[in-house]
Amino acid sequence: MTSVPVLTIDGPSGSGKGTICRAVADRLGWHYLDSGALYRAVGLASAWEGVDLSDPEAVAACAARTEIRFEDDASGEPRVIVNGKDATHQLRMETAGAAASAIAAHPPVRAVLLALQKGFRRPPGLIADGRDMGTVVFPDSRYKVFLTASAAERAKRRHKQLKDKGVSVNLDSLLHEIAARDERDAGRAVAPLRPAEDAVIVDSTGMPITEVIERVLAVLPDSLRRR
Repeated sequence: MTSVPVLTIDGPSGSGKGTICRAVADRLGWHYLDSGALYRAVGLASAWEGVDLSDPEAVAACAARTEIRFEDDASGEPRVIVNGKDATHQLRMETAGAAASAIAAHPPVRAVLLALQKGFRRPPGLIADGRDMGTVVFPDSRYKVFLTASAAERAKRRHKQLKDKGVSVNLDSLLHEIAARDERDAGRAVAPLRPAEDAVIVDSTGMPITEVIERVLAVLPDSLRRR
């Protein structure tokens, strides 16, 4: 499957990866991997089971027995099904993001999820959204983007996103959580958040979505951008 093209889009929390990745996947007709949702789902499943998130082996065991499915509902909205339950709303909460960041530092958990992530690589191509897609999961990919934005911009975007979904959240608290998560993700010993050496850096601060999409698509050769 290494002949199947992969466009990796890595970046910190709130950089807009999900929105951009879905738009690019739709434009190209490629598959989409939301790797963050996998870690959030395992964190949520561990919480349901009362597993200690600081215990790598226990979380890895939970990850191995957790069933995660991605589906679209009748209106075309993406849903994440965890052990038979629609967990989409819960996975959007900041607590789920914090849990994902905590368990992502555990090598046994990453090992369990690595094979699952690689399995998303299917023709005609894959858009891989995450933090280590270009450095660890698909290092052989020829097309890599590191999407970022200022912490203040990312906090504002996340605040609006949550408010639009009816979730009450404080902007200052969001900014603090995003800064703390950036520090954890960049400083962890295993697969730290950093651009791949051959990634194209796209800073979306103050940039309209349409322009970000075009910047990302420009990483691909013309032959792949034609459907």
